[in-house]
Amino acid sequence: MSEMRPYVLMQTMVDFLERESIPYRIVGSMASIIYGEPRFTNDVDILVDLTSEKIEPLCQEFSLPDYYVSAKTAQEAIVSRKQFNILHFPTGFKVDLILTTDSDFSRLDISLGKRITSAGFYDAMFASPENVILKKLLFFQQGGSDKHLRDCASILLVQGETIDQKYLDQWAEQLGVSDELGLVRSSL
Repeated sequence: MSEMRPYVLMQTMVDFLERESIPYRIVGSMASIIYGEPRFTNDVDILVDLTSEKIEPLCQEFSLPDYYVSAKTAQEAIVSRKQFNILHFPTGFKVDLILTTDSDFSRLDISLGKRITSAGFYDAMFASPENVILKKLLFFQQGGSDKHLRDCASILLVQGETIDQKYLDQWAEQLGVSDELGLVRSSL
């Protein structure tokens, strides 16, 4: 891969995850770009249900000199249900692999979504636009930047009537981000 772009790195990771039958959904900035308006990103966030048995194949697939992933950090992330990353040295891009948790929302997040294809660029499973919005509202609430609110507004504008507003309201209430959702809606 002489000319690596974030979507190329994303597809490389997706190809591995699908080959290894690892459940995943593209989330974060890449999902925001797909559902909303384009913007620059140098990382790819992927929600995964990764098991310890898949660490060795992952480390073999994404190995030096082009990639770096720590097997120890990956194992710690699996146990703690947190995240770890894979670095692509030639570009400085990274993949953040975010482990699913044992919560109702996390189970929905990994199961909902849709396959989106852009011929010649990517073919991957993305989290639902509603769940992307909800996660970005949580990130904003936890001290994240205003870009999360801008991403949410962009998704709402671009997706329009296809957004399930009832689902969004229900989960915003359950996750405690109703005020943040109201703030986004008032900016439209």
